[in-house]
Amino acid sequence: MSERPYHGKWYEELEVGLLVRHALTRTILDADNVWFSTLTMNPSRLHLDVDYTEHETEFGRPLVNSLFTLGLLVGLSVLETTHGTTVANLGFQEVVFPVPVFAGDTIHAETEVVAARESRSRPDCGIVTFEHRAFNQRDELVCRARRDALMRKRPGGGA
Repeated sequence: MSERPYHGKWYEELEVGLLVRHALTRTILDADNVWFSTLTMNPSRLHLDVDYTEHETEFGRPLVNSLFTLGLLVGLSVLETTHGTTVANLGFQEVVFPVPVFAGDTIHAETEVVAARESRSRPDCGIVTFEHRAFNQRDELVCRARRDALMRKRPGGGA
């Protein structure tokens, strides 16, 4: 039997209470923030204007775009949770950013399965609610997001 070419978990493996501390981390660069903000047409001076943020804000430097932070958080979780086993992202229930993120911060993440149920319309799938949490290098929570995903069941129904 060949090993599957992905590391995601089948619906049956995503039991409520499962906590995955993700191995991947990522240091955010100035270029990441500028690129993401301009690519997504966000001209906010909070993300792009060093002089403005230094003199006119409480932060003293540009904030990393919060949608980049959210995308990074979910991305850090993929390999060990949903890579190759997800059908679709169904949506986010809640997203919070309790502490600002700056270029130079190194983000690590964890994911907890907080709910799971079989799909009523897709017998080969289940719906899983993940709570993703991102932390900076000081272990401060910088983002928390609850996300629903349609997950494949193990082929053939085997264990």
